[in-house]
Amino acid sequence: MSSSLDKARETINKIDLEMARLFEKRMCAASEIAEYKRERGLPVLDRAREAELVERNSSYIEDEALRPFYVNFINGLMSVSRSYQSKLLEGARIAYSGTEGAFAHIAASRLFPTARKIAYPSFEEAYAAVERGECDSVVLPTENSYNGEVGRVSDLIFQGSLYVNTVTELAVTHDLVGTRGATLGKIKQVVSHPQALAQCREFIELHGLSSVEYENTALAAKYVAERGDPTVAAIASAEAAELFGLSVIEHNVNASRTNTTRFAVLSRSECRHTKNEMGVHTILLFTVRNEAGALAKAIEVIGKHGFNMRALRSRPMKELLWQYYFYVEAEGNVNTENGKEMMRELALYCDRLRAVGTYTKN
Repeated sequence: MSSSLDKARETINKIDLEMARLFEKRMCAASEIAEYKRERGLPVLDRAREAELVERNSSYIEDEALRPFYVNFINGLMSVSRSYQSKLLEGARIAYSGTEGAFAHIAASRLFPTARKIAYPSFEEAYAAVERGECDSVVLPTENSYNGEVGRVSDLIFQGSLYVNTVTELAVTHDLVGTRGATLGKIKQVVSHPQALAQCREFIELHGLSSVEYENTALAAKYVAERGDPTVAAIASAEAAELFGLSVIEHNVNASRTNTTRFAVLSRSECRHTKNEMGVHTILLFTVRNEAGALAKAIEVIGKHGFNMRALRSRPMKELLWQYYFYVEAEGNVNTENGKEMMRELALYCDRLRAVGTYTKN
């Protein structure tokens, strides 16, 4: 019995040695992936990729009784890999417009929890910081379900050189926040960004509060904290309240419960999805030639190649009076042979044409 036990332990020791060497190789590959993600502004967590690995790798296990244990094993291994990549990405620099505690900062923190977040006073300056190489990526809002597109960001994407590699959605929840011990009955005035005040107008009027506009929601929370007046509150996020030492007096004071902002992560390098994978989206920007039916023909080309348009918007070109460019988001991968053929056909009807990125929803 003893020799049988020793033999089993010896087998395990040999396997552990081999696994340790393979683990080092796997982590070496993970470090290369981390560098790739740094250059392209991709978050560490890729749920679709991890689900694919679990499904594929678990099929290698022939013993069905062992399969659920292997799933636990591979999930743990991927968790370790994520932690290692996060550690390597601690030095990444992520630009955003606004201030700490604002929704752009919250989005950047969720995507890149260990990276250094750097605030800039405007969209333009945050974007330019990445073009100059001061930052690795920039997180900018592109659209809000309540207020529509963010035109200034669309213009930057059209005029600039960066690529969109990640798109994520952040539910915008407005809370009433005030000093420690403040209650709704004591509040007489609220301060916040004009859009936040508009979205919470019903709550403000219901409670007979006066309102004061402020530069953004996070700075409004900071103002309330510095003032220390229990009769003055801010409409901001719970994250901003925690950051500035305030209490949440009332949650979800915004009228719409479907208020969501889409944020794009832009970087100097492009993340090329080369396969026709499910869930890949393409962003196209183009101007059409001054010919009858040119726009209709361009749209027809996109549809003919199986790209399902989810958004089509026009924006005025700043340098040309009454001239417009078009912004298209479509389901499909422009880097496939079919996508390349579509781009060749589109060029027949477009003066300017650029695919600014492919992404999967994060």
